[in-house]
Amino acid sequence: MDQLTILKSLQTKVQSHFQKDKRLLSFSEFLGLVTTHPESYLRGTAKYTRDMIDYFENEPAKSKSQKDTSKGGKTHEGEKIFKVFTSPPGARPVIGLELVQKQIYQSLTTFINQGQINKLILLHGPNGSAKSSIVQALMSGLETYSETPEGAQYSFSWVFPTERVTKAGFGLSANQKARDENYESYASLPDEELAARIPSELRDHPLLLVPMKDRFEVLKELLGESKARSIWETLPINLKVGDLSHRDHEIFQALLVSNQGDYKKVLRHIQVERFYYNRRYRKGLVTVEPQLHVDAHYQQLSLNRSLSALPNSLHNLNLFSVSGDLIDGARGVIEYSDLLKRPLDSFKYLLGACETGAVNIGPTMIRPDCLWIGSANELQLDAFKEFPDFTSFKARIELIRVPYLLSVSEERKIYQEDLSQLSVTKYVSPHTDWTIALWGVLTRLKKPNSIHYAPGVSTLVAQLSPLDKAKLLDEGEMPQQWNGEERKVFKVNLEKLKQEYTQHSSYEGRFGASARELKSVLYSAAQNSEYPCLSPLAVLRELEIFVQKTSEHEFLKLDIKDGYHDAAQFVQIVREEYLSRIDREVRECVGLYDSKQWEEFIKKYVHQISLILRKEMSKNPLTGKVEPPDLALVEEFEKIIEAPSTEIELTSFRNNVISQIGAWSLDHVNESVQYAKVFPEYWLKLEQHYYQGQKELLAKMSTALDTYNEASTSESSTLEEGLKLAKDTIKNMVNRYGYNEAGAKEVIGFLMKSRYH
Repeated sequence: MDQLTILKSLQTKVQSHFQKDKRLLSFSEFLGLVTTHPESYLRGTAKYTRDMIDYFENEPAKSKSQKDTSKGGKTHEGEKIFKVFTSPPGARPVIGLELVQKQIYQSLTTFINQGQINKLILLHGPNGSAKSSIVQALMSGLETYSETPEGAQYSFSWVFPTERVTKAGFGLSANQKARDENYESYASLPDEELAARIPSELRDHPLLLVPMKDRFEVLKELLGESKARSIWETLPINLKVGDLSHRDHEIFQALLVSNQGDYKKVLRHIQVERFYYNRRYRKGLVTVEPQLHVDAHYQQLSLNRSLSALPNSLHNLNLFSVSGDLIDGARGVIEYSDLLKRPLDSFKYLLGACETGAVNIGPTMIRPDCLWIGSANELQLDAFKEFPDFTSFKARIELIRVPYLLSVSEERKIYQEDLSQLSVTKYVSPHTDWTIALWGVLTRLKKPNSIHYAPGVSTLVAQLSPLDKAKLLDEGEMPQQWNGEERKVFKVNLEKLKQEYTQHSSYEGRFGASARELKSVLYSAAQNSEYPCLSPLAVLRELEIFVQKTSEHEFLKLDIKDGYHDAAQFVQIVREEYLSRIDREVRECVGLYDSKQWEEFIKKYVHQISLILRKEMSKNPLTGKVEPPDLALVEEFEKIIEAPSTEIELTSFRNNVISQIGAWSLDHVNESVQYAKVFPEYWLKLEQHYYQGQKELLAKMSTALDTYNEASTSESSTLEEGLKLAKDTIKNMVNRYGYNEAGAKEVIGFLMKSRYH
C-alpha cells in the first residue's frame, strides 16, 4: 500500500472511532444519552470512581486461605479483592493491602450516600509502603475506564459562530433577522465556522445548564416519574442544587438576557464534549507536590486576544479564567503527595473545601467536585497531631493506614518485576525473591506480649522467635517443636496474634525495611561481580553491608528484644533457612530425598494405627487376603519419630495423630491430606533419620565439585563416582528447579562447605 492509501485508511479509522465514541454532541443529543442510561451519565466523582473500581471485576475471596497481607493474616470469607489495584493498567500492581483497598472503597460508598465528598482521604504509613502506588493505580484505572463506553464523561464548551453563519453579528441582538434561526445547535459546526470557543474550565456537568428549580421536572419528563425519583435520590448534592462555575454562569446569563429569555437559543451555543482522564496532561488527574506554591489562581479572560471575536453582549462582562492544580483536577482526583511536608497555611483551605466542596479564588468561588486524597508518613502525622488545628482537620480527614507487608509470600511478589528486568543482563537464581522478602518481613515484626494471652497459651507465645512468627503470619505454619496438642491450643489464638498491635500507634508494619530499600539491595547485588548470578548468596552479602548503615536507617537503631529487631542476626537466620531449602533440593537431585515415599510412609502409618485403635483387620489389595495391622511398619515409624514407649501414652499418642488428621480435614474441605503440613515435626525426624547415613556420599561429591569443569570436558568414559554424581546433580537441578549451570554449582558448593565439611 502507498502512503496515501495508508493515510486514508487511518483517517477512516480515526473518524469512525471519533463518531462511535460520541465525542461532540449538542445539548439535545446529550439528553438523549441520559434518557437511555441515566445512571451512567448522571454521576458525581465519588460514584464514578467506585463504578470504575467495580468495572475492573471485583472478585470475592475464594477461600479462607487468601490473605489480608496488610496484617499478615487471612481475609474473611467473601472479602473483596479489587483488580484495579492488583492489576492496574499501565501502573505497578499493589501487592496485598486488601484492607486498605476495602477502606478506600468504603469511603467512596460513604461519600455517595452522603451526596458529597466531604473528607480528604489521607493514606499514612512508613516510607515506601505503597501509598503512592495505590493512588497511581486509582488514576490509571480512571484513565482506562474513561475510554470505555461505560466510563463516558461529558462536559461542555460555549461556541460562537462566525458572521458567515449569522450574517448579522452573532445572533445576540434583539432585532436580528438571521438565517442562523435554521440552526438547532452550533455544536457540529466545523472549526472554520466558529469564531470563538470557551471551554468550561471546571468541566461542569451539562446537567448544570438546566436551571436548578427545573432539574427534577426535566428528569421526570425524560425518564418518567418513578425512574426520575430513583435517580434523583442517588444524585450528588452538586447535581441537585449546584450551579455553573462563575464564568459559565456569567456567559449563560448574558446570553439569556440577549435572547430575551429564549432558553433554546442559549443552548444553541452549547457543545457537549466527552473528556478523558489523563494524568500526563493533567486532565482530571493531578498530583500536587509538597513544594510551596498556590494551588490555583485567576486572570482576566478579556486580556486573551484569541477571544476578541466574542459577541458584543459578552464584551462588557468581567470574565476571569481560573487555573492551577484545583482546576486541572476538577471532576477527578487530586493527590497531595506528602501533604504534611507542606506548611500548614498552604493547605488550610482544605478545611472548608472538604466540608463544603468549595474554594475561594480571588473574586470567584469554585466547586471542583473532586476526590481529595493525600499521603503522609507516620513521623509527619505524629508531628501534625501536636498542632492545635489538628482537631479541626481530623473531622475532615479519613485516615487510612498503609503498613508494610507482613507476609513473605506477598512481599516476594513485589520484586518479581524488578527481577524480571535484571534477568535480562544477569541470571537470577531461584529463591532470590524469597530471601530478600523473608529478611524484610523479619525486620518488621514485633515481639508478642505473652501477658495478653491465657496461661496455657502465654508460654507458647513467649517461645515464638521472629522466624516462627513470620511463618505463622505467612502460611499459618506452626513451629516444628510444638506437638499436636500445643498446635491445637494455639490455633484458636492465631487471629489474636495477628491483631495484637492493630490498635497501637506503634503498630506492626510501621517499622522495618521498606520495599524501596530492599530493591536497592537487589540492584546492588546484581552488580556484584564476585557472584556469577544474582542469587540469594549475593543478596545476603549485600544485606551484611546494609545492616552496618545504622546512621542511615532508623529501624536499624531499634532496641533488640529477645531476637526481635536484630537485623544483623536476621541475615544469619535467613542464610540457615536458605541452606535448609537448598539442602532438600540438592538431596532430591542426588536421589537421597524422596518426599513421595515419606508422604506414603506417614499415610500408611496413619492407616495402620487406625486399624489398631478400632481393632480391625484389612484386606490386602494384592492378595485379597484379610490381614492384621502391619505392626513392623508401625514400630519402625514410631521408633524414628521417638513416640512414647508405655502402652497408655502410646495409645493416647496414636489417638492424637488421628484427631489431627480429622481437624486438618475439617479446615481443608475437599482437599487431600498433606501429611508434611499436618505433621511437620515427624517429617523433620524422617529427614534427619534418612540423611544420617548419606554424609559420606555428599562429602565425596563436594571434593569432586572443584574438578567438575575439567571432568565435564573430558573424553574419558570412566568418571569417578563423585564427579559423576556432581554432574548428574547439576543436570537435575537445572531441569527440576530452573537453575543454570553456574547457579547450580554455586548452590552445591555453598551447601557442601556450610554443612558437609
